[in-house]
Amino acid sequence: MKTENPQELILELNDDEWPLEYIDHDREIVRAVVFDDDGYLYFVQVNRDDEFGKAELIETSGGGVEAGEDEETALLRELSEELGVIGEIITRIGTVSDYYNLIHRHNRNHYYLVRVRAFEPVHRTTDEVERFHLSALKLTIAQAEEAYHNNLQYPLGRLITKRELPMLYQAQELMASAGLVQHSDRGEMV
Repeated sequence: MKTENPQELILELNDDEWPLEYIDHDREIVRAVVFDDDGYLYFVQVNRDDEFGKAELIETSGGGVEAGEDEETALLRELSEELGVIGEIITRIGTVSDYYNLIHRHNRNHYYLVRVRAFEPVHRTTDEVERFHLSALKLTIAQAEEAYHNNLQYPLGRLITKRELPMLYQAQELMASAGLVQHSDRGEMV
């Protein structure tokens, strides 16, 4: 059951990896910190070789809101496509406004906390399969932190990590305060 989050995290981030020439389009994006009842988190791994360079990256599942979709419909579609997850939206985590100067784009990333209810076959798009070589990852919070730190070796990875780690930590706090997962002494979800 979705609840309102009075402590939504709002971030405004700049692209300090590529010079700003101009921004000519905006993209509304939905993303999810996805967890299961055992405290595992689900992410996508992307292996790309494009205008951003060659990189192997981790990020939250999500994507663009298509015409005629609301955020929640788009989010549940993206989770089905990328992770094969049938999810329950718990609450909104926050919003990150950031930029990809290299492709002249402003992004508005709307983050949600989502519990796995069931799995189904993935329905990845052709680009997700052939261009980004997308795969799903099931990780503990400590493993996710390590994977995000590995992102830092790539310019695009640094932008993604700057956007995602605060949302991951906010999600961790929301899960703990709602009693959705337990924490060990090291802060790991167990």
